[in-house]
Amino acid sequence: MERIIQSLLETDMYKFSMGQAIYHQFSDYKTTWTFRCRNKDVHFTHEMVEEIRRQIRDYCDLRFREDELEYLNGIKWIKGSYVDFLRLWKPRYDDFSIEESGECGLSIETRGTWLNTSMYEIPTLAIVNEVYFRSRYDYEKLMDSFRRRLEEKIGWLKEGKYKLSAFSEFGLRRRLCADAQELAVKRLSEEKYPGSVFVGTSNVYLAMKFGVKPVGTMAHEWIMCVGQGNHKHNPAYSNWFAMEAWVKEYSVLNGTALTDAITTDCFLKDFQLTYATLFSGVRHDSGDPVEWGEKMLAHYKELGIDATQKTLLFSDALDFERADKLRAHFEGKAKVAFGIGTYIANDTDEEPLNIVMKTTACNGQDVAKISDTPGKGMCKNPEYVEYLQRCIDWRMTHE
Repeated sequence: MERIIQSLLETDMYKFSMGQAIYHQFSDYKTTWTFRCRNKDVHFTHEMVEEIRRQIRDYCDLRFREDELEYLNGIKWIKGSYVDFLRLWKPRYDDFSIEESGECGLSIETRGTWLNTSMYEIPTLAIVNEVYFRSRYDYEKLMDSFRRRLEEKIGWLKEGKYKLSAFSEFGLRRRLCADAQELAVKRLSEEKYPGSVFVGTSNVYLAMKFGVKPVGTMAHEWIMCVGQGNHKHNPAYSNWFAMEAWVKEYSVLNGTALTDAITTDCFLKDFQLTYATLFSGVRHDSGDPVEWGEKMLAHYKELGIDATQKTLLFSDALDFERADKLRAHFEGKAKVAFGIGTYIANDTDEEPLNIVMKTTACNGQDVAKISDTPGKGMCKNPEYVEYLQRCIDWRMTHE
């Protein structure tokens, strides 16, 4: 296969948002990341694993080009010191462990500085996904079905069947292939839609190529590592430590808070007047989206904040129909936006992969996510998950 990852910009925008803050505040942190395929009927062959190894080696040969660094430097909240660091940075293949093991026949772990390992997640998942689909199926037939479904979706938006307000493409990690994601961003950016605005993409490379907005702020790794990586911290206060460090880096810029790293209810304990004012909005990624949105509206009202000036960003397993229903429900109550991934970037006649790569350790200790949907977490040590849950429970009942 040709090189899958063509540029170090070919990652999600929040990797640079978090990367800058990691560089300035947590450059000595070490993390471990672990790959998992959640599909029960998927098997990676020896040939697939070998191709994945080769593609990751090719990715590790890349360096940022000057035009790419200039693009990053033009983003309002990115600082020159971080751009200078990226000028020197390159991936390290020695940080990867890629084996033919596990239920699916593929195991991947990365270990090293958080600065490095954070950057590996998205390209690795994109490589795994594309190698699998190109090897397992008739690629041309897949692309034909992808094109057909994409044009059907665009037709629905143009005729006003679905109104999504502001929406972005978030599909890089599980895209069918680079060609499919590029086609989707190109076509979506070419059209105008009644009741919908295509804002941009999480893929920074494609945002630069097509002149659309690169979208993304923070991921669960930020709350998990900042809140749990310092072993003196009570992990039930992970959100406070994470938001404090974020505001130190960005002040009022680049502010969409992720609520569900250790449950939204625990998040709201720390999302009080200062942070709720400074952050422009919040992102939903697990649990019932309507229940979550109503909870956020009630919280803003209790704090005396006008929710119509805040953004509710939904990003959990969305399609156009679900997004349209959420838009209709919350219209007039808050600004509503959507990050739509697999439904845009890997919608074919075949079932997409459900693959993830998550932080499983920071500074030699387990870290965990306890989201609003059971089973979305990924920790190797059940005792640590129990400890984290006890900390959260104690805080929720005693504070």
